[in-house]
Amino acid sequence: MRSITVQQLREREGVPLIDVRETDEFAAGHVPGAVNLPMSSLGERLHELPDGAFDVICALGGRSGRVVEALEARGHDATNVDGGTQAWIAAGYPVEGAQR
Repeated sequence: MRSITVQQLREREGVPLIDVRETDEFAAGHVPGAVNLPMSSLGERLHELPDGAFDVICALGGRSGRVVEALEARGHDATNVDGGTQAWIAAGYPVEGAQR
């Protein structure tokens, strides 16, 4: 499974970011530009995934890691974000939708 750090994520351009946390977690704060497709409903929403390469993030990297493994098995070009949204916030990067 491929993975990147939040520092690498911040430098990426043109790669969609899928946040697989639940909607309430996403609403509490997410990486700018991320699209919320919760892991719990992803099975019914696979058609909403981007064509081509994309990154997957959750809170810490565990759920997104499992999602990336499952999507890779289906032929998707997905990359996990190590440390997840919490590492992004800890690095001091901007967040949308949060009251910090």
